[in-house]
Amino acid sequence: MKLIGVSGALAGDKTSIVVNQILVRARRFDSSIKTELVDLRDYEIDFFNGAPLADYNDDTWDIVQKIASADFLVFGTPIYQASIPGALKNLFDHLPEYTFKHKVTGMVATGWSDRHFLVMEYHLRSILSYFKGLVPTGNVFVHNSAFNMDGDEIKDERVLERLQTLSEEMVSLQQGMKDQ
Repeated sequence: MKLIGVSGALAGDKTSIVVNQILVRARRFDSSIKTELVDLRDYEIDFFNGAPLADYNDDTWDIVQKIASADFLVFGTPIYQASIPGALKNLFDHLPEYTFKHKVTGMVATGWSDRHFLVMEYHLRSILSYFKGLVPTGNVFVHNSAFNMDGDEIKDERVLERLQTLSEEMVSLQQGMKDQ
């Protein structure tokens, strides 16, 4: 099985760090899983304008194909102005409606306000559900205070435990769907 982690931030490292933690922990839980981090900072995704996918640049085509070919996914987002960033929404606009059918689609988010965890539940969950994704229950919001002073490592053990639980839930759910 292949797990793709998508970091939807164009600035900063925190979201990418959190998504990568899910990938690392999923591989520890099941060493047969292949993982890949798709960091939107590394791609020049065309702005969606309703044209067929073939009309967009190679980066856009590549990232959509990676996401579509994954067995399951985790999406990471920073929370800006009580919403997901436009770059992540733009990526979703390129995907066909049934892209996540029979796929587990986990969520992690980073932000400054504890209330921003609701963005995952009321905004991102509805997008993943629209694409027919199975959204786990143990999704994780990571407050910026959970990171060390340099912002390059998660120091909060409770957050690390929740990331472990989410990765195990995602793997178990996807394995169960594969076995049917």
